[in-house]
Amino acid sequence: MAFNKIQEYLNTDDATAGTLLIPKLIMPKLIAERNKALLPREMAAQVWGPSQIQGSSFTVNLDEVDSMSIRQVGEGAEIPLDNQGYESVTYTPVKYGVAIRITREMQEDSQFELLNRNIGLAGKRFAENETKLILTALDGANATTAGGAQVTIANITDSMEDVEDNDFEPTDITMGNEVVKDLRNIDTFVEADKAGNREMMDRGFVGTIYAMSASKFSSSTKVAPSTSHKKYAYIFDRAEAYGIAIKRDITVENFDLATYDMSGAAVTQRIDVQLLRSKAVSKITSS
Repeated sequence: MAFNKIQEYLNTDDATAGTLLIPKLIMPKLIAERNKALLPREMAAQVWGPSQIQGSSFTVNLDEVDSMSIRQVGEGAEIPLDNQGYESVTYTPVKYGVAIRITREMQEDSQFELLNRNIGLAGKRFAENETKLILTALDGANATTAGGAQVTIANITDSMEDVEDNDFEPTDITMGNEVVKDLRNIDTFVEADKAGNREMMDRGFVGTIYAMSASKFSSSTKVAPSTSHKKYAYIFDRAEAYGIAIKRDITVENFDLATYDMSGAAVTQRIDVQLLRSKAVSKITSS
């Protein structure tokens, strides 16, 4: 083969010859996945931990709303009997988990700490799954306000009224992405002379609506139970709406598979989310 100059190699049809002269640089920093919008545990009415749960399930007893009635009694008439009523909700924590396996060669050759990074990502997935369980529970709302193509202020106040009609206090509203978009298109929340501030323009999101704490949840398939949830919003009384039972919080157990020359970790959690009072929740849907 005759000697060719570098310029001639780069201009030939021999692609390999040219690319071998160009160094490939891999940056030493791995760009992490962004955290999704999730529902924090403090929004739950109650969170029961492992030390409070004996056995595979447990039952929470509740006062029955509006039980016992006071009646007018005539002179000398027998006083009518009545008593307080009770209801219950049963929690049965279910195990969720993922096993991570990394070969020793991958750990030796990779420029990133693969096992710990995978365990960290698993932690995110468990948090996302917890929000999915909360949304599934909130779907059991006693009342639903059906909006049109866009959620309106009237839809919000209708759902607030549903909660208030049952003597609960609407303290929170949480929304899917499409409902958030609808609120951004409502001029009341955008124009400072109507809203009284520039929060929507500065943050892209209104933090308080009619004294309710406003939040949003991700429409990712890792978070939302269905693609329709981006069209949903929930108004609820956080002191009464739902509870979270955690039999085993996120647990990481490292292991070695010597015969496969692998290291790994088993990440598990046992959790259940149930509505305490369905009448403390109202759901808003849009088409």
